[in-house]
Amino acid sequence: MNMAADGQETHHSGAFKQSNKKHKHGQHKSKGELSKEQKGRVSIKTLSKKGKIALSRQERRNQAQQHRRLKRDEALNKKRSRGGTDSPPFLVVVIPLCDGLDTNEVIALLNGCDGAATTITNALGISHLSVPRFKQRFSFTAPPSGDLYAMLDAAKVADFLLFLHSPSEGMDSYGEYCLSCLFAQGLPACVHAVHGLKDLPLKKHTEIKKLLQKCIEKRFPKDKVHNLDTDQEGILVLRQLGSLKMAPLYLRDKRPHMLAEEVTSEPTENSDLVTLKVSGFVRGQALSVNGLVHIPGWGDFQMSQIDAPDDPYPLNDSKKKGKTAMDVEMSEFGESSIRVLERADRGQQESLQCEVIPDPMEGEQTWPTEEELAEADAAQKNKAVVKRVPKGTSEYQAAWIVDSGDENEDDDDDDDDDDEADDAMEAEEEGSESEDEEIHEDDEEFVTMTVTDGGDVTKYDAAFDIEEEDKLLSKYKESRIDEMFPDEVDTPKDVPAKDRFARYRGLKSFRTSPWDPKENLPADYARIFQFDDFRRMKKKILAEEMEDGAMPGWYVTLHIENVPRAILDTIKPNHPLVVYGLRPHEQKMSILHLVMKRLPSNRQPIKSKERMIFHVGYRRFAACPIYSQHTNAGKHKFERFLRNDGAYVATIYAPIIFPPASVMMFKENMDGSQDFVASGSVLSVNPARIIAKRIVLSGHPFKINKKMAVVRYMFFNREDILWFKPVELRTKYGRRGHIREPLGTHGHMKCVFDSQLKSQDTVLMMLYKRMYPKWTYDPHVLPPPLSTTAPVVMEMDTGLDIFDD
Repeated sequence: MNMAADGQETHHSGAFKQSNKKHKHGQHKSKGELSKEQKGRVSIKTLSKKGKIALSRQERRNQAQQHRRLKRDEALNKKRSRGGTDSPPFLVVVIPLCDGLDTNEVIALLNGCDGAATTITNALGISHLSVPRFKQRFSFTAPPSGDLYAMLDAAKVADFLLFLHSPSEGMDSYGEYCLSCLFAQGLPACVHAVHGLKDLPLKKHTEIKKLLQKCIEKRFPKDKVHNLDTDQEGILVLRQLGSLKMAPLYLRDKRPHMLAEEVTSEPTENSDLVTLKVSGFVRGQALSVNGLVHIPGWGDFQMSQIDAPDDPYPLNDSKKKGKTAMDVEMSEFGESSIRVLERADRGQQESLQCEVIPDPMEGEQTWPTEEELAEADAAQKNKAVVKRVPKGTSEYQAAWIVDSGDENEDDDDDDDDDDEADDAMEAEEEGSESEDEEIHEDDEEFVTMTVTDGGDVTKYDAAFDIEEEDKLLSKYKESRIDEMFPDEVDTPKDVPAKDRFARYRGLKSFRTSPWDPKENLPADYARIFQFDDFRRMKKKILAEEMEDGAMPGWYVTLHIENVPRAILDTIKPNHPLVVYGLRPHEQKMSILHLVMKRLPSNRQPIKSKERMIFHVGYRRFAACPIYSQHTNAGKHKFERFLRNDGAYVATIYAPIIFPPASVMMFKENMDGSQDFVASGSVLSVNPARIIAKRIVLSGHPFKINKKMAVVRYMFFNREDILWFKPVELRTKYGRRGHIREPLGTHGHMKCVFDSQLKSQDTVLMMLYKRMYPKWTYDPHVLPPPLSTTAPVVMEMDTGLDIFDD
């Protein structure tokens, strides 16, 4: 330690000396001084990247309050104007959920509950009610009981559904079935009412309402049941309908649509076509005359012009008794004026072209003409078959006898389309062998008879079809076998495996191995339209809102050109005729992918490429879909049957429709009835989606020496082993390996695996090929027969009890 001369210690600065930062007073200004100098002016440095001025907390709070106030006022104005003169009337569809309820009596009660209201019923059975006290208008319609298609079409465009319950039964099985269909399609706002409660003793009213409330709480937990027997109760139901919040339905709100109030026709040069004049209120979006319209069950059409007649159902405030709204309007204005709103511009009008015309220079495209198709149909109907039948057999009995050739044809139909050539070759060989054997039999017991394919139709047993029963039984067996042994097939002995599975390929990894989506496309791909980016196109089209044409709420008349004359026979009272406006590209054909999930109550086997009836959004058509797994990978596994254990994707050729859109799938029975089997939504429109079918060839270890093993029963000749040698092998216990070399000429092969192989293990080879749907789109679907009973699904004994163990 250093000592100073005076004996005091001196301090030396070390390495850890503290140096405090000096206070720079005067080099900056406080926030208060800056706000005084600015006096409300904002420097350019405070501007954000989007060019918005930075606001203070109080200014942001005031701005948020203004936005909330504007939105609230807009919602209130929209709610006040609903059902008034500036918007279409509330469309209320009355649906009974129990057989025996009279919907006409309920509608008459609602129309007559207010003495100051005005009621008009048009020729199509739609009843219009104008209520001055509510300043609202209502339109009531009731589809025929048991007509499923009429109920679904009316519910698609309805603002509200009025469900009627019986005081004795509440809801029957058909009512439950209708609710299942409506939930799958998309349910608007609902009101529940019980009609006929006044006929029961007063002491039981409370108990019955509690039971009904408990019944509907399963599906509608927040709704209540209203009485609907007196005028006062009718006014309360009307008030409930007028103040109820409308449920948003994307398909209905994003597309223009119109329920026909009046339908007339004009003849054209073609006697089979007419110009249909459909009058009604435009709902949803604006409707342009240059766009296309769709009529469910009939197709897409163009319009020539749109007229704007006077509204025949105004909100009439006059209390003159004995005069309807139309009478008051005619007395004030003399005649109702009709003005032309728009005429079609042929240069800007959407085309009806739904398919791409194939270019003959890109490949040979041979399509049969109509004359050739007609000749082929006539030849098929008149085709005679020569059969050898036992003596004493009638012509009707001979028509049911199946020879070897027919059996082979049935087997070919059950196989996949890509295997038709190989199976036909096998069938031909088997047929020739069976014919050779039959030649040596005793010919005295058989005679030759020529019969037609149709047989005697007058003796056809409509109550029971043994052939259909056999097909259904075989389908049950195939479904159970495919569930127990998925994708496993037997290698044929008489046909080389390299020829039988020539279109299959091996993949090292189903998830990551590359597969070109443009490789070996079928000829039908030249007829469809494709998008470079479907999501971007969907977002662009659905974001556009029409500003020209007939606006929502206007009463207009559409002139629809070249409509089949047969549509006039289907226009009946209470049968809704709905006209939808199409978005751009929605009339063009492409490949549609639908996410489907089966109903738990339906257990019938549904095979790929089986004809089904689809309700996709506003369209209704028939097609034969193929099913695949709903995964996020680049390739998706093909499924032979639509299973019950989750969601699967159905792929079909169909017109483009932009999601979201609901999907319902029905199965058509022999008697014309239809069973509701699955529901879902539209997934995408993507022709590049790869659906790969997998087959599994199995072999059994014969000799095992650590990692080496001799495998047999996978192939039966040396050439097939050499052909499939590059394909990787797997086992059910997780081993991986490959073929080393063939042994002998009977299908034994030496294989090497990554670890010791167990004797009870099974060697597998997985092969894949891409699957495509068939062009089976049919827009003309017959409605099911009228029925007030729910379809009953019968379970069949498959005879596979051994698999249950």
